[in-house]
Amino acid sequence: MTSPFATHEVLNQSPPFEDVNLFLTDCALQDAVKREGGASALERLGALGAWAGSREALELGRLANEHPPRLRTHDAKGRRLDVVEFHPAYHALMRHSMAEGLHCTAWERTPAAGPTGAGANVTRAAAFYLTAQVETGHCCPITMTSAAVPTLMLQTDIAEAWLPRIMARAYDPRFVPAVQKSAVTLGMGMTEKQGGTDVRTNTTRAEPVANGGPGGEYRLTGHKWFMSAPMCDAFLVLAQAPGGLSCFLLPRFLPDGSVNALRLQRLKDKLGNRSNASAEVEFQSASAWLIGEEGRGVANIIEMVSCTRLDCAVASAALMRHALATAVHHCRHRSVFGRTLADQPLMMQVLADLALEVEAATALVFHLAGSFDRTAEPVAAAWRRLMTPVGKYWVCKCAQAVIGEAMECLGGNGYVEECLLPRLYREAPVNSIWEGSGNVMALDVLRVLQREADAVRIVLDDLEHLIGSDAALKAALERIRSLLYEPRLLDARARALTEALALTAAGALLRANAPGWVADPFIATRLAGPPRQTFGQSLERADLKAILARALPQ
Repeated sequence: MTSPFATHEVLNQSPPFEDVNLFLTDCALQDAVKREGGASALERLGALGAWAGSREALELGRLANEHPPRLRTHDAKGRRLDVVEFHPAYHALMRHSMAEGLHCTAWERTPAAGPTGAGANVTRAAAFYLTAQVETGHCCPITMTSAAVPTLMLQTDIAEAWLPRIMARAYDPRFVPAVQKSAVTLGMGMTEKQGGTDVRTNTTRAEPVANGGPGGEYRLTGHKWFMSAPMCDAFLVLAQAPGGLSCFLLPRFLPDGSVNALRLQRLKDKLGNRSNASAEVEFQSASAWLIGEEGRGVANIIEMVSCTRLDCAVASAALMRHALATAVHHCRHRSVFGRTLADQPLMMQVLADLALEVEAATALVFHLAGSFDRTAEPVAAAWRRLMTPVGKYWVCKCAQAVIGEAMECLGGNGYVEECLLPRLYREAPVNSIWEGSGNVMALDVLRVLQREADAVRIVLDDLEHLIGSDAALKAALERIRSLLYEPRLLDARARALTEALALTAAGALLRANAPGWVADPFIATRLAGPPRQTFGQSLERADLKAILARALPQ
């Protein structure tokens, strides 16, 4: 019986975007995985895609962010605790991701030889891409644990002690010594309040115990302004040793089972990434063990940073993808002025334009992930060195604009917290900032130009091969080369050069691999047409229906 006080029925609203297989409905992702060497993992990724799009998984993501971590510095009697407590949903997400091996599959067969088997990094990137759409904050310790492996391998004795537990596909959140655990996670701490990106100004001191040296013990005194995931079992940190800035492994517990002298000062109150704790930490003569030689800190930890930068780009592409799929889904069910939103000409252009951006970003990050698999190939090595900062720069910046536009497609529904998009929107900027903001990435590109000219030449030659006879892409490549001929202006033009490299590479990959009705409008609107500020322009002649059908098959 209808209540006499009922004022309305819920009409003309889209159903929840859940219980959708996020892998099988993503044509661009499937094509990229197959193309870059991950075809053997399609069944596994299909199963993960079903979980990632499930109502259960999305609810875990919501709960982990609505109940953020809590710092407990002392117990009731005033004894130091220095522990962070997380909601059960966070632990459930960590358990699932580590069971999937997101922290170890790039290395798990023979770590000393690097990634093994065709497509190891591509497959992991695809699994990471799907998982990041569920909840990105818990991916931080997952990323750092995986990325720490190549740095640890620079010090054999330390690697032998830690790698077996890093490689375990288990999750053990207990605050106990690592030797008592079935699995461990690793974090990192580089940033200090006085220096930020300029880590060479770090003031944390490292005094050798006995003789110190590679693998030796040091005592660290100082602070870290950002220590990500402070409940990890150990951290890679930078500190000033007698021989200069050096890289250390700093565990939470000492070999005798006592707690190391890390004092968690407070947790950062961040814009997004709320399920993940980020702490300010003081080291009060904390014990740490040297990785490699003194004075090689930046060179040694950069092995880790290259991998985390790739994950920043992959996660940003994932956030874009989920925002796009949510917008297309909503617009197919919402009617205005007698037609669904998805059939309105202006909305079709906006959605199709977003789809082009997402497909281009996906193509770029997975080609980059593939270069981490092909370790012996000169072209792949050049891509890793030059295009990692390029990809991180462009994809992470695209994410913020794409998610903002997708929110508009849902109107007010996209702006309220019951919708996933506000969380995605808050999450996106951290990937641009973490592991180097836009200017840092542009300066890294300049560093490659100045110190590794062969890598630049190899990448540009590879792009020329991918471009073929496409006139617009050829012109874009020539514009890049013309910038290189004016070295006096490169400092001022570094961002323009970085963006041009990203767009040209993305366009070349689409031209070589995507349907023409995807590649043509992307190249025409990003590289050949007049400059634009917003989405949804200059697509009057594009096959909008085909683009949208590819973006989210019905």
